[in-house]
Amino acid sequence: MTDATALPGQPRGGVLSGPATARAANVLAPNASPMTLDGTNTWIVAEPDSELAVVIDPGPLDDGHLRHVVDTAGRAGRRVALTLLTHGHPDHAEGAARFAELTGTRVRALDPALRLGDEGLGAGDVVTVGGLELRVVPTPGHTADSLSFHLPADRAVLTGDTVLGRGTTVVAHPDGRLGDYLDSLRRLRSLTVDDGVRTVLPGHGPVLEDAQGAVEYYLAHRAHRLAQVETAVEDGYRTPAEVVAHVYADVDRSLWPAAELSVRAQLEYLEEHGLIR
Repeated sequence: MTDATALPGQPRGGVLSGPATARAANVLAPNASPMTLDGTNTWIVAEPDSELAVVIDPGPLDDGHLRHVVDTAGRAGRRVALTLLTHGHPDHAEGAARFAELTGTRVRALDPALRLGDEGLGAGDVVTVGGLELRVVPTPGHTADSLSFHLPADRAVLTGDTVLGRGTTVVAHPDGRLGDYLDSLRRLRSLTVDDGVRTVLPGHGPVLEDAQGAVEYYLAHRAHRLAQVETAVEDGYRTPAEVVAHVYADVDRSLWPAAELSVRAQLEYLEEHGLIR
């Protein structure tokens, strides 16, 4: 078995559900798959002495899971006061409207179509509930509406699908764009260098103890894949499907459709920068 400390980002072992930091606890949704890993991480975030909590990404439309999130907060003596979304993919956001019914909360998101209430989320916003402070960090690339949430008191960042607890994420072309994604990774890296962020609380997979190492691994991985795609095109592989079959030959074929989205984003990036024709 590989030592977790040797893996990118130093993933934390053990059970995924439960407390992760002093202010954040995970309730794992029952939607495991090759794309969602162990399932969607639904985060309950609150100040240790507060009766109010924020829930980030209620997850799929699964009434049992949504009620379990409410009950988990209640057992800790807390009431859910606000719901936030990292992005609009169904495994993170499909249950948000039902969750709002169960909790009587507003839903704040970057995409107006996902909001319930008048307030959205944008760059520079600071969300405060019961003494808790979450800083909104735009991290487009996986999707155009992707956000992360900086939790400065725990030196942590909740990344949705921008950085996962295991493996790497998809740049979901055409909504997701590689240039945006690379900029977002650099933005997250600056949080680790300038703001002391040490921990990644991802949308899927285990907590990462080495945030800077995780982001640097992602940047290196993207650079490597981009070089592979450029070489594949030079060698005559022209269509996205051909490039995937060549470059991702060592990847489970069930993941090739997702890989093709990333390849399309990479091809678009290379064309925009004049590196291929």
